[in-house]
Amino acid sequence: MKKDTVLKIAGILFTVALLGAIFHLRAGQNLSTQDYRNSNFFFFWLSGRMVLTGENPYDQAQYLAGHDAFDVTWRPNRIFPYPLPLTLFMIPLGLFSLENAYVTWQIVTQILIAITVFVLLNHWKEPAQRRLLIPMMLFLSFFGPVFLTLQIGAIGGFTLIAMLAALLLLEKDKSFFAGIALSLTILKPPQGATILFLFGIWFLARRDWKAICGMVIGGLALLLIGLVQDPLWVVKFSTASQAVMDRTQGVHSNVWSFAYLACKGTSPCSTLLGAAGALTLLGLGSLFLWRKQAQLSAWEAMNVIIPVGFLSTVYLWAYDQILYVIPITWIVGRLVQKSKSYIHALLFLIVLVSYSFFALAMHAYTLKDLWSLGNTLIVLGMLALLLPAKPQT
Repeated sequence: MKKDTVLKIAGILFTVALLGAIFHLRAGQNLSTQDYRNSNFFFFWLSGRMVLTGENPYDQAQYLAGHDAFDVTWRPNRIFPYPLPLTLFMIPLGLFSLENAYVTWQIVTQILIAITVFVLLNHWKEPAQRRLLIPMMLFLSFFGPVFLTLQIGAIGGFTLIAMLAALLLLEKDKSFFAGIALSLTILKPPQGATILFLFGIWFLARRDWKAICGMVIGGLALLLIGLVQDPLWVVKFSTASQAVMDRTQGVHSNVWSFAYLACKGTSPCSTLLGAAGALTLLGLGSLFLWRKQAQLSAWEAMNVIIPVGFLSTVYLWAYDQILYVIPITWIVGRLVQKSKSYIHALLFLIVLVSYSFFALAMHAYTLKDLWSLGNTLIVLGMLALLLPAKPQT
């Protein structure tokens, strides 16, 4: 066996062993320090468990009885507060005990992030970017949205891998299936609505009717699956969503929350100002995507869509910024390509991760997620700096 082959295998084994140890350590640490029973993770786990036992997570009595069965005291919702079709994807979690499912999902989430970073770094032909897998995973493990995702057991890793699948399918000119993959983002409607809208504008500018059909068919399929589970699921979900919105106004890092605070919670001022801000952002994002549709790659378009979509939607938390892993990886790779050095990329990661942790601390202290706006602005600022100067293809 050649020396280069031996070194390559050794490098792969070292990377897998190191990342595996880090993933296991983080999962074990959260297990011992977090009240995972009274967290978002329990909602997802319980929904999968209920489907397995033939129960309906949209049945209030059955859903709250599930809380009683596992001594869960935190009950902000009367039914499962997410679209009913999502429960089918939670079935694998329901096969495990709550503790084992929490640990397993943390490890799976970290693996999905590592796969995303690895695949994206391999878009560059130069070996310099591919060497960044371990450093990036070390930094991202302390990136506020990823850190919080693991703590509370959020399912952002599922959306992240759906976005990666869509990107790879677009690059292979399989846009219909890319549209179907993108439709999965609607399983968290506030997130999926703006993402699908902006992608729809980009696809329309490119006359990519297959991708648009894929998004529509994927969305209709999810709707029908939910109707089979519970014919009234849309009505029940709308009621539950409105209750969540009412108790969390003015706490998110988007234009709607800042409009709410600017208007001191008064209506219709907050509604009109929030709508104006959201429409302005979506309009500017759409205009950029329309004008640059020929110059932007699928990855570059996604880089813009993710933060603009987050900023303009009505309801998302810091942990939903786990999707920023996609533009962050592009920014890091582009900085290395442009400067022929790792220094600028590392400085960017240090600033971003340090600020995101500060924002996370402020969230814990104030119980408001407003400071996470900085994460969005840093990412958008770097994209504005680097996109115009990208090499012509």
